[in-house]
Amino acid sequence: MPAASLPPRAADAGAAPAPRAAWRAPWRLGSWAVAAIVAAPVLGVLANLAAPGGGALGHLAATTLPGIVADTLALAAIVGVGTATIGVACAWLVTMCRFPGSRALEWALLLPMAMPAYIVAYAYADFLAFAGPVQTALREATGWRRGAYWFPDIHSVGGAGAVFALVLYPYVFMLARAAFLEQSVGVLEASRMLGARAWRGFALVALPLARPAIAAGVALALMETLADFGAVQHFGIQTFTTAIYRTWYGMGDRVAAAQLSAMLLLAVLVLLLLERASRGAARVHASARRHREVRPHALAGWRAACAFLACALPVLLGFVLPVAILLRLHLAAGEGIDARLFAGLAANSLAIAGLAALATTAAALVLGYGLRRARDRWTRAAIRFATMGYAIPGTVIAVGVVAWLGRFDNALDAWSRAALGVPLGLLLSGSILALLFAHVVRFLSVAASAVDAGLGRITPSMDDAARTLGAAPSRVLARVHAPMMRGSVLVAVVLVFVDVLKELPATLLVRPFNFDTLAVHVHALASDERLAQAAAPALAIVLAGLAPVAILAAMMRRGRRDGGGS
Repeated sequence: MPAASLPPRAADAGAAPAPRAAWRAPWRLGSWAVAAIVAAPVLGVLANLAAPGGGALGHLAATTLPGIVADTLALAAIVGVGTATIGVACAWLVTMCRFPGSRALEWALLLPMAMPAYIVAYAYADFLAFAGPVQTALREATGWRRGAYWFPDIHSVGGAGAVFALVLYPYVFMLARAAFLEQSVGVLEASRMLGARAWRGFALVALPLARPAIAAGVALALMETLADFGAVQHFGIQTFTTAIYRTWYGMGDRVAAAQLSAMLLLAVLVLLLLERASRGAARVHASARRHREVRPHALAGWRAACAFLACALPVLLGFVLPVAILLRLHLAAGEGIDARLFAGLAANSLAIAGLAALATTAAALVLGYGLRRARDRWTRAAIRFATMGYAIPGTVIAVGVVAWLGRFDNALDAWSRAALGVPLGLLLSGSILALLFAHVVRFLSVAASAVDAGLGRITPSMDDAARTLGAAPSRVLARVHAPMMRGSVLVAVVLVFVDVLKELPATLLVRPFNFDTLAVHVHALASDERLAQAAAPALAIVLAGLAPVAILAAMMRRGRRDGGGS
């Protein structure tokens, strides 16, 4: 550390360093405070499990709850199989094979991540409808009439599962590709020397080694599926998220909505435990360090054509075609965009996304640096619990935030009336702060992952040297760590910004009265079957979603160069 950057009290060579416990205590306390605030909505949801409700839950249990559970399980099964099949196959082909277009497909396969599932659902619902271009062209070409032919129903569990699989397979693709790149060349070549052909070596060697990464990717896709509201609501699928919304707004029973949220939260926790158990049980590791590049198998002829088609179809169906459908809808509408309305919606979206990105990244820095300074297991457990929000559906977080802030507002109002004689009303519930709080809880894990990655690249010896020289933790963070992890912090801000811009269920439930965003406006228009008017704001959301895709593609290319990838 340069002498000029030392704090004044370190200039004296005989200055004693601050005690280790005293140096870590403020950050431990700060981590606990942030973790407690962020975890409060989740704990508030769980607290409603035994609360007496208004009878709505009993009515649901006797009527629609079995169907809700069945549809949710069927949807999860379709998405799990679909994302695993597409993600693993494409990751293996672009990693271990070379064919025309394979290098471009390495990053193009990430493009569907820019498409929110509800926007793809709106696009395909119009494209494949009875009056849509596909069925209309089919009837014109054959002369068939209604009822004379069978056509798959997009408004079904299967149709919704296909949409989710096309949008969410990049989670599996990214993690599976990283796992394939990290596998030992020696193990793969040994399998070939023992007579295993390419597909047999893939099934018996590469796939078992990559199983923990694949399980993690599938778990992420399933969590996103369980968290979705817009797509399943548009398709008329009964899932827990739609049931929570109807119970809250349709039946007016917030306790029953909270109890449904608690059930969904427990299901997500079980999914997380299964994913972690899968990783813990997979003890198959490569026996040698990878010291040279994998030699991709060159494909030619029909094999190259099949490989290209297998990798290009997910990009075509998950990104290119939905964007083309939205453009066609917008151009065919023949209506200009209401500039004032669009500007207001964009301003609301950008403002809440920007504030949430900054607040979430700041909270992630406190948690990440507190975990770096205080490594006791209780602090680590509290931080892990606080950063599991990304695995929790937005509807659940919304219920928890409103319930927790409602109790706080009522308690504060009661105290003010008793002590000051002044009614305060509801100060936080239904405000921008409540919406901001919900986004921080929902996306804190996204920012924490990026911040942890940046801190992990900084050797702990720098912290020890600074402590020995008498530097306070905040000064070390500002003068040493911040410049070194500037890129990671920027990634955290961008990822949270775009995620908030696309987020629908929490915004729909917590937003203040008369405060709409682009996502809420798109959902409202699509619910009224005004898809042509929804196309322009939907395209704006998609364009914003390209930012994290570009970051992820750059990170994958950098990781490939650093690791001696294919």
